[in-house]
This record gives sequence, C-alpha cells and structure tokens, in this order.
Amino acid sequence: MKEISFRNDVLPLKDKLFRLALRITLNREEAKDIVQDTLIKVWNSRNKWQQLDSIEAYSLTIARNLSLDRIKKMENQNGSLEDEKTERPDATSNPSERMIQKDKLDIVKRMIDELPEKQRSCIQLRDIEGKAYKDIALILGITEEQVKINIFRARQTIKQRFQQFDKYGL
Repeated sequence: MKEISFRNDVLPLKDKLFRLALRITLNREEAKDIVQDTLIKVWNSRNKWQQLDSIEAYSLTIARNLSLDRIKKMENQNGSLEDEKTERPDATSNPSERMIQKDKLDIVKRMIDELPEKQRSCIQLRDIEGKAYKDIALILGITEEQVKINIFRARQTIKQRFQQFDKYGL
C-alpha cells in the first residue's frame, strides 16, 4: 500500500477543492476558507489515511460537506461565479469572435450556477474535474445511477436554456 504524503498527495488537490467549493458556494472568499478548513481536517485525520481507498475522494467529500454547511449558514446568498481561467479561444479568431465566445462561456457558467446543488456538483466533478462516475458517487454519497441522472438532467437544462437564449436572448 502506498504511503500517503500530505505534501505530495493532499496539497496538490488545493485547486480542485477550491473549484468544487466555489461551484457550491459561489463565493471566492468562502471557497478559500473551505479549502483551508478541508486541509486542516484532512491533516487532523492523518491516522486514518491508510484505510482510505482514495485520499482525493476523501478530501473532496470533506470540501463538499463544508461547502454545503456554509451555504446553509449563509442562507444561500448567491453571487455570480467569476472563474479564474476562461477557455482560450484559438488564436485565429478575431476580437469580436473572442468576445462572443467569452460571452457565451459566461452565460453557460451562469446557467450552471443556477442548477440545483447536486447537479452543479456532478457537472463540476465530471465535466470540469474529469472524475469518473464511481468517484463522483463516492464523493457525493449517492449511487452511480443518480450521478448519471443528475449529469443528464443538468446537461439537458443547460442545453435547453442555451438554445432558448441563442434564439431569443434573455
């Protein structure tokens, strides 16, 4: 069994933990606090690490639970998600095309922000973090089938809203 190292196995998860916390809380400062709290909790449970199947899934589960606790406390004061990085359009596009592409990306992010929490978390973990269904189910404490259903429903909702937006504007 591999020896788990905080520096090599847990600290590199900071960005993933932040993105998940941000996707749930929609608040950058809260997300930063949640990452710190998660790292502390993971460190404090270091005597259990060898019994874990995945330190990453364990850490993401803690971050998710802390995030959900925070939004309950904040009574869900939703802000807008301003992502650290936006997708880089290809270099051949002109400034107008890049602006349109960025606007469309912002609209999709807003649509994701408006999804129910479970769907938002599933989309974040699957499409943005690239997690397997099995891992998402473990992190969220639901079945793989529920993960697939949540992702399907989230994608359908975003697709329908985006098509509606594309036709008529908001």
